[in-house]
This record gives sequence, structure tokens and C-alpha cells, in this order.
Amino acid sequence: MALSRNRRGERQIDYWPGFVDALSTLLLAIMFLLSVFVLAQFLLSREITGRDAVLERLNSQINELTQLLALERSSAQDQEDQIARLQASLAGAEDARSRLQRALDSGSGSTAAATQRADSLAGQLDSEKQISQRAQAQVELLNQQLAALRQQLAALESALDVSETRDQESQVKIADLGRQLNVALAQRVQELSRYRSDFFGRLREILSDRENIRIVGDRFVFQSEVLFPSGSDTLQQAGQDEMIKLADAIKELAREIPSDINWIIRVDGHTDNIPVSSNRFIDNWDLSASRAASVVRFLIAQGVPADRLAATGFGDEQPLDTGDTVEARARNRRIELKLTER
Repeated sequence: MALSRNRRGERQIDYWPGFVDALSTLLLAIMFLLSVFVLAQFLLSREITGRDAVLERLNSQINELTQLLALERSSAQDQEDQIARLQASLAGAEDARSRLQRALDSGSGSTAAATQRADSLAGQLDSEKQISQRAQAQVELLNQQLAALRQQLAALESALDVSETRDQESQVKIADLGRQLNVALAQRVQELSRYRSDFFGRLREILSDRENIRIVGDRFVFQSEVLFPSGSDTLQQAGQDEMIKLADAIKELAREIPSDINWIIRVDGHTDNIPVSSNRFIDNWDLSASRAASVVRFLIAQGVPADRLAATGFGDEQPLDTGDTVEARARNRRIELKLTER
């Protein structure tokens, strides 16, 4: 009995579970940071894509307005050239009329012919004046259109400045959202780690201190011999007794964990590397999955919420001991329980 107490004392000083808990917490924090980074990249890329689309539309509108402005300026230049030609023609007509008037005054030539010529030139002069007036009206209209185009360009520049301001505000909001998510997820990781430690502590208290029921890292491990006969997926009486204690602990834990923590207990089945000889199972994968499912069904029958349980089978693909000895194969035949986040 003294030797047994000494061995129990040695097992209680094992620091390995705490180290693995800390390592798992660090891994969860790294995964959380990666998730926040991916989310921030996604939101930022979506904001940048939207801003690029707006800038592209604005640049297209500016290009179109620039082309229209160039056309209008070209048309205005043509009208100004036409006005200059008309003014030159008007000046020539005025000179001709003056010369005719002087000729009439001096009495040279035929008076009737001179008068007819003068009337013809006066008619041409009036026609030229009307053309000049229409040209001036067109120039005025073009000036108004140019002023409207300048106003549109100013409005587009203002809209572009507003878009850039909103983009900067969005980037600030994304950074703030990332910090908030970081804090919230870190709190969830800490809370789940605390409840995991409490859960394992209660399991240590309610389950018997036996070598074939132990903690490995962040998992509670039952050797298959405790729960199932060899080559079977039917829980034996000793295994049912242990699972009843486990179900009570899980139900107590479910009442204490806040509803906003999406937790789950994963039941993993593992076998050794000896092929199954029973006709009921195809291979070790089938046997491990069936054993995990049997444990989950029994826990549900004891009142554990079905949405807080999951069964998985790994066959002989994840051994604890890679040796090819009887002891190594016995260690690898196990059922593992892990409290994790969905």
C-alpha cells in the first residue's frame, strides 16, 4: 500500500498535461490570429475592390467629359474663326459702301447704277450682320455648356474626395473590427481552456485512479479494454459504469458553460495495427468508428445533449506508441475524449 501511495504521488506531480494545455492554448491563439488576418484581408479587399470600381467609373466619366470639352472647344474655335471672317467681310463691305458713297457725292458715274450697287451692298451687309449675330449666339451657348461641364468636373472631383475619405474611414473601421474580434476570440479561448481544465479536474475526481484511464495532452483517454471486449463495439458493464460517471460530469459542465460558447466533446476511437478478425467489421477504421459511436449513443441515452457530442474513428493511423510490442498495441487501443470548440 505504501508503494501504491508513492506511485500516486509521482503521478500527481506530472507537469506534462499543463504544458500541453499551454501549447494547445498557444496554437488556438495562433489559429485565431490567422483567422482575424484572413477576415481583415477579405474585408479590406472587398472595400478596395468597391473603391476601384467607383474610381474606374469616375475616370470613365471624366474621360468622356474631357472629350466633350475638347469637341466643344474645337467647335467654339471654328465659330470664332467664322465670326472673324464675317467681321473682315463686313469691314470690306463697309469700305465698298464708303467708296460708293464718295463716288455718288462726287457725281462720277451713273447715279442710278451707283444707287443700285449701294442697295445691293447694304443688303449683303445686313445678311452678314444676321450671320454674325447667329454666330455670336452659338458662341454664347457654347460658353454656357463649357461652364456646365466645369461644374460637373468640380462635382466629380468632390465625389472622388468623399470616396477617398470614406475609404480611409473604412480602413480604420476594419482595423478596429480586427482588434475587437481579437479580444472576443481570445476571451472565448481563455474561457474554453478554463472549462476544459475544470472538466478534466472533475473527471480525475469522479473516475477511479486507474492506469488504463489517464490524461494525454488535452484529451482524456480510456483504454479499450475498460469499455469493450476484444474485437467488439458493445460496451461491457464496467465500461457502462465509467460512462455513467462521465455523463454526469458532462451534464454538470453543460449547465455551467455559457450558451454563447459553441463547445463540443469529441469522442475518438483508435485501434492497434492488428487487422480485425470479426466478420462484423470491414477493417480497423470500421471498428474504431463503431466504438466511438457506441460511446456517443450511450452518453445520449444518459441525458447528454446530442448536439454537444461527435464520434470519429481513426483506426490505427494515430498511434500513441509506434512500437511493435504487446504493450505498445495495448496503449494504442483507446477511446479519447476532447473538449473543444465546434
